[in-house]
Amino acid sequence: MKIVVDDKIPFIRGVLEPFGEVTYLPAEGITRKVVADADALFIRTRTRIDGDLLDGSRVRFVATATIGLDHINFDYCRQHGIFATNAPGCNAPAVAQYVLASVAALLRRENRLNDIHRLTFGIVGVGHVGKIVEKWCRQLDIPVLLNDPPRAEAEGSEGFVSLDEIAAKADVITFHTPLTRDGKYPSWHLADADFFARCKRRPIIVNAARGPVTDTDALIAAIDSHKIAATVIDCWEGEPHISAELLRRADIATPHIAGYSLQGKIRATTMCLDFFRQYFGIEHPIEIAEKAPMQLPDVTSIEQIADSYDPFADMRLLLDHPDDFENLRDFYNLRNEVN
Repeated sequence: MKIVVDDKIPFIRGVLEPFGEVTYLPAEGITRKVVADADALFIRTRTRIDGDLLDGSRVRFVATATIGLDHINFDYCRQHGIFATNAPGCNAPAVAQYVLASVAALLRRENRLNDIHRLTFGIVGVGHVGKIVEKWCRQLDIPVLLNDPPRAEAEGSEGFVSLDEIAAKADVITFHTPLTRDGKYPSWHLADADFFARCKRRPIIVNAARGPVTDTDALIAAIDSHKIAATVIDCWEGEPHISAELLRRADIATPHIAGYSLQGKIRATTMCLDFFRQYFGIEHPIEIAEKAPMQLPDVTSIEQIADSYDPFADMRLLLDHPDDFENLRDFYNLRNEVN
C-alpha cells in the first residue's frame, strides 16, 4: 500500500509505516503524478480532492485532518468509490475559545470586560462549534440567539430565529457555517451588503468559519459606514492572498488559526487514523503518543477564557508579515485550549 501524507499534519509521522510505503509532502507537492499509484491520502484544506487530482489514480481512501470539508468533492468521491472523510468537531473547542477570547480581548482593551454579560450573541450556524459557543455563553449568563435553518427544518423552529432577527437584536454576530454555494441554504456571502444594512445595534462581526461567508467588499463598506462596531477576522476570501484593505480595518485579524490548538490537532490526527484503521480492516488501534481530552470543560468566568488566549499576539505577526499567510499557519505555535 502507498500512503501520501501532508507533512504539516502533526503527530502522524512514523505511525503509518507498518501498513505501507509512506511519503510525506507539502501540500503543493501532492500532485496528480504523485498520487497516481497511491492508495490512501492524508491531507489538509490546501489539497483539493477532485478529478483534477485523482482521475486515473488508484486512491480509495482520503482523510482530511480538518473540520472543514469544502475542499473535497464528495460527489466525485462517491461516483468513483473513494471513501472520503473529515475530522468533524476536532477543533471545535479551539474555535469557540477563539471567538469568546477575541470578544473578551476587545472589551478588556476598553476596560469593559464585565459588560460581556450585557451583550447578546447571535450564533449563525449551530453545529460543532456553534453549540460550544452557545454552551459557554449560557454558562456565563450571556444571552444568545441561534440561527441554523437546516437544523430548524430538521428539528423544528423552536429555539431558532431568523437571520433578520440576528441582524436586528445581536451585539455580537459570529458565523459558524460550512461554505456552500448551492442548495436550499447557501452560505456564500451570507453576510452581504443587505445583511449589514439590516444590522441595528452596530454589532461585533466574527468570521471564524470560512472567508467567503462574509462578502469582503460589503464588510469593508460596513466598517467605513459605521454599521458595525468591530471586526474579528480569522477566515478570509482569497486565502492566502488576503485583502490588505480589510486587514488594515479589522480590530482583530489572524491567519486562519482559530482552530489551531494542540488538543485539536491531536484529535484530528487520531480521528483520521481511526477512519483509516476501520476502512482497511486493521484489527488494532493505531495510536499516537499524544492524547487530548474529549470532555468539554465548563467555564465559570469570562476571565477563564480571556486569559487562555491572546489574539493580539497572532494579529501582530500577521500585520508584520501579511505575505507570509501560509507560513504563519504552517508553523503556528499551537496553543492550549480552555481548561
